[in-house]
Amino acid sequence: MKSLILASASPRRLNLLQQIGITPNKIIPADIDETPLKKETPIIYANRIAKSKALKIYEERKSEQNYILSADTVVAMGKRILPKATNIDEAVYCIKLLSGRSHKVLTSVCLINEEGKISQKIVTSKVKFKNLSLEEIDMYLKSKEWEGKAGGYAIQGLASLFVKDISGSYSAIVGLPLFETGALLKGNGFWN
Repeated sequence: MKSLILASASPRRLNLLQQIGITPNKIIPADIDETPLKKETPIIYANRIAKSKALKIYEERKSEQNYILSADTVVAMGKRILPKATNIDEAVYCIKLLSGRSHKVLTSVCLINEEGKISQKIVTSKVKFKNLSLEEIDMYLKSKEWEGKAGGYAIQGLASLFVKDISGSYSAIVGLPLFETGALLKGNGFWN
């Protein structure tokens, strides 16, 4: 196999890659500004952030002939991009907004091959939460599982108790669409 850098600090993305038999040679999180631009739609935002992460690491490591893989996951309600909850107020906002409603989870994956060719794919999944009681919201907030999570939740954790239905890619909701990631890697000569 060729040399692969995962441009993400997410342990979930690393675990998902390992699930399909890939362990990156290096994990180098890309430190970029992830502030949404004014009037930026969730799809454009997810694609821009995933590509920016990959390009930043590619530019820093250009001479090393690596494949660079990055991703970004966005939870969206209509055209609204929900924050990656960093405090209790953001978590409360997200969880109350998601309660009893459907929302979209968009995960963009970006691959830059050894020659600098950029390939990108976005996967949109739909998630429906049940109506949450105040006790359920309180229990979830106390868990602190929401910290740093897009939309204030992780589908593979406690919030799985709230999910009535999903349509799309479970692995993309967790943080990396495995089918699409495998196709990007294969299509760019990472493996045969």
